[in-house]
Parts: sequence; C-alpha cells; structure tokens
Amino acid sequence: MGPTPRAARALVLLAGFYLLGLFLLAALAAADWAAAVHTPGPFALKVFIVSAVLALPIVQGMFMLRTPPYEDVPGVRVDESREPRLWQTVRDIAQQVGTRAPDEILLTGDVNAAVSEDSRLLGLAGGTRRLRVGLPLMTGLSESGLRAVLAHEMGHYGNADTRLAAISERGRVHVLRTVAHFEERAGAKVSKERARQEKKAAAAVAKGRKAKEVDTTGTGVTYRAMARLYTAYGKFYLRATLSGSRRAEFAADVAAARIAGRDATSSALREIPVIDAAHDFYLNCYATLGVDAGLLPPPGEFLGGFRHLLAARHAELDALRGELPTEPVSPYDSHPPIAERVARIEALPDDGRASDPVRPSLSLLADADRSFAAVEETVLTPAALGLRRLDWPELVHAAMSVQTERSAQRFGALALGTAGGEDTSPRGTDGGDGTPGHGADARPGAGADADRTSRPEADPEGDGAGAATLGALLDAIDAGALWRIAERLPRSAEAAAAHGRAAREFARPQLRAGLSQLVSAEYLRQGRARWQLSWAESAALELPYGHVDELPAALEAAVADRPDTGPLRALLEPVAAPETSAPAQAPAPGPTA
Repeated sequence: MGPTPRAARALVLLAGFYLLGLFLLAALAAADWAAAVHTPGPFALKVFIVSAVLALPIVQGMFMLRTPPYEDVPGVRVDESREPRLWQTVRDIAQQVGTRAPDEILLTGDVNAAVSEDSRLLGLAGGTRRLRVGLPLMTGLSESGLRAVLAHEMGHYGNADTRLAAISERGRVHVLRTVAHFEERAGAKVSKERARQEKKAAAAVAKGRKAKEVDTTGTGVTYRAMARLYTAYGKFYLRATLSGSRRAEFAADVAAARIAGRDATSSALREIPVIDAAHDFYLNCYATLGVDAGLLPPPGEFLGGFRHLLAARHAELDALRGELPTEPVSPYDSHPPIAERVARIEALPDDGRASDPVRPSLSLLADADRSFAAVEETVLTPAALGLRRLDWPELVHAAMSVQTERSAQRFGALALGTAGGEDTSPRGTDGGDGTPGHGADARPGAGADADRTSRPEADPEGDGAGAATLGALLDAIDAGALWRIAERLPRSAEAAAAHGRAAREFARPQLRAGLSQLVSAEYLRQGRARWQLSWAESAALELPYGHVDELPAALEAAVADRPDTGPLRALLEPVAAPETSAPAQAPAPGPTA
C-alpha cells in the first residue's frame, strides 16, 4: 500500500473517532429533547445534568487537538563536526534510499535505533527529522550490520512512515484520552459513593446497629458504558493502524536488504535479540553490581563495559544466536516477530554481497570512549552519578564483599535467633550461572532493575559483629545446639514433617551453605581472600593456598551428626605473616535449596 492510500485510511480512521463523538452527542441531545417533552420538570432536569456530565469528556476528547510533544530521550546530540564518519554514513544511506537525511542524530544508552519526524498538518508536511542510535546496539553490531539497521530506518523515511504516523498517533491519543476521562470520572464516583457508605456504616456501628456491607456495583455505570464504546472503537483503531505498522516494518526491511545486502540485513536482525538479552544481563550483573555498596564502574564504563562481556562470552552468545526468539503474536504488536522478518529476508534472491562481521560499528565514532562517557551522563540519575567510581577489579571485590557480609549476617541472625522477621535464608553471592554476584535474575535476558541507581544506605554490620556472629555460632555448635539451630531455618513442608536422621539430612545442606557464607565473610575480613573479576564466568573467591581443598571437609565436619568445629577453627586462625604461595580459587558458596 502506497503513501496516499495509507494516508487516506489513516484519515478515515481518525474521522471515525469524531463521527462516534458526534453520534453520542446527538444521542444525548435526543434524550434531553425526549425528557423535556415527555417527562416532568424535575426528572427532565436530572436528565439534562447527566447528559451534560457525559458530554463533557466527549467534547474534551474531540477538541484536545494537541498530540503529546516529542519525547526527549536521554542521549547526546552529535553534529557532523564531532562525528563526521557517522554522519557521512547516514547521508550516504539516505541518498541510496532516495530520501532526506535526518536533521539530528542522537546517541542513546539503549539497544535500539529509531527515527521520528515533527510533521505538520496531520502529516501532509514534513518537519525536523531525528535519528536515535543506541551505543549498546553499536557495540554489538558490525559496521555492515549497523548499515543495515540505518538503511531500515531510512526506509521508514522513504516510505513516509514517520509523517503518516502523526495521523495514527493523533487518533490513538484522542481515543485513549477519552477513555481515560470516562474511567477517571467513574472511579471518582465510586470513591465518593464508597466513602458515603462507609461513613453511614460507621455511624450505624456507633449506635450499636449492624452496618450494611459497602456495595458500589452500579455506581458509575453510565461512565463505564461510554468508556466501553470508545474502548471498542479504540481496539478496532489499534488493530487497523498497527497492522499497517507491521507492513511498514517489512517494507523497511526490504529497503535495508536492497541497500546493505540480504545477508547483512538478516545477520543484523538475528543479532539484535542477542545483543538485547546480553545487555540486560550486563546491566543486571555487572554495571549495577556495586550499587548496593554505593559503587559504580569508572566513567564511561557503565555503558562501555558491555564491550568486555561481548568479547569474553562467545560460546553463550553463539548459543543464543542459534535460535530466534519465539514471540507470541498479537494484533496489537507494532513490529512483526523477528523470526518472520528474518525468514522473509532470507527468502530473497542471493545478491552476492556477503555480510562482513569483522569491523565493529563503533569504528564509525571519532572517540567511542568519549561517547560512552557523554551518554552515560545523560542516562544515569544525579544520585547515581554521585556514587563512588572504582575500576572493575576493585569494584567486583568491594561489591561482592558487601554482598557476602550481608548474606552471612542474615544467616547468622536467623541461626542465633536474632532475626527481625525479614527473609534471612542463606543466599549465595554467586547465582551459579556465570554472573559476578546476583541470584535468580542474573542470567541473559533478565531485566535490569529499573531503580538500582539510587544511593543505598550504609551497611550496618561491622567487622567485629561478623566475627562475633561466627564465633557464637561455632560455640553453639560445640555446645550441641546444631539441630536446634536447624529448626530455626526455613523449611519445606516435607522437611518440617521429617524426623530423626531424615530431618538432619534435609537441614544439613542449608546449614553448610549458611556456615560457608559466614566463613567466606571471615576470610574477607581478615584480608586473606579476594573476589576476582571474570567477564567469561562467575566471579571467584580466592582463598589462601590449600584452603580450597581443606574447607569443604571442615564444613562437613562442623555439620556432621557429631559436629566438630576444630578443623574449621584451625583454618580461620589468623596467620602471623601473609601467605607466600599463590592463592587458589574457590567457587562462591551457592544458593541453598
């Protein structure tokens, strides 16, 4: 479908919104006329009031002509003097597509590329064009892949998608505004009626009478009925306009294949979900690892550190590339599934242009490190920018040490009966999935916590408290209280029902894991252990020479049927001089069952 038919359809759909409003206003006017002619004056007055109240949201939705202004996405605008190669590449691709190049280029901190246009006169006249390119996307794409992405975006300009989007967006905004107006009024009416009934019930109770149950079932029903009418039209509107958006994506993919080549376009489409999942993993498990300790990586490395992860995890990324994501298809999706887009591109005839994955797309930037640092300033909150900055090795050690200490103190408080009711089950500081220090969500594809960029409170536990907790626990074990301690730990229903040896076998792994946390924290307090950064696998806790072999047996002895804390105490005895031999690595204590 060409631009003219699409524009006509968008205008018809937008006109439908106004026709629905006019029809409802006419129906309300007819009800007013009928009430004035055929009903007594007081009842007719009520009908007039209800009609006026219902007509107000309709009129507001019809005459609020302003659409939301351009959303100012966090990022850095770069001109041609700052990034000449990037600008030249974009202009060359726009020329090949046969469209006008963007007026602004914005470098952002997300895995995305997008175009927009401040069109005028309902899209009949063009306006300022903006191109947004995410630095994480550039980090993961080759130059040929980025050219394919840019050709796709320029294809949207060439097909007038950004100009026609103004009409569709206006209709969506008007429908949603009108529905929101009715829902807001219905909610206010329900709240008012609930408050009235609750006040009446309280007065009845005060007089010794039985209060009626609060019931607001029929309140606001007229508002909700009007909202349902607009919601039904809104669903029809979205289905019609978003189906056009999906076709526009296919057309832009074809433009990308024509300009950048079939293989480069297919490769870029396959790579984007991988980059997106890897970036979520990086943010969750590396970039924000130290936030709870008030730490961030060096300036520019919050975004730029993603390069280290991609360079080190080839095997995991190749496994993700092996399968395209399976996405549930919905008529309200603005983009078709990646698998379908890839299949359509790969079905095109071979154009003889192989994808060149060698040169990274960051080479198009004059100074990638400077760009990472500049964009980081716009992405992070002021509170996050005020956090202390450490190099990656120091950051990992400091952050993991804090996590180890807190985990140890949670277990110690629970085991000694001093827990304050919070979730104090022992948790490992290594999720066992290749992360430096997060548990269940530390995996590729897990969303990064959206509110991890505020300064945390200071850690309340001190070195003395941690050592005292471990000492008290070992003393309790020596006094024969091990299995009484086990009863304080969270247990499954099956474990709670067990008795004798079976109960001990259920509790033993949890006791061993919690004790391991306390021991790891003690090693760190003594300065005899250190967390080591790894971009390819889990962070590892380096223990003194020989301890990595002796510690498991010492822990087993401490939680045996006849506990013996002697081997563990011997390992934890501070040495007079530092070890001279190279330390050995021990895996971080894992999460318990």
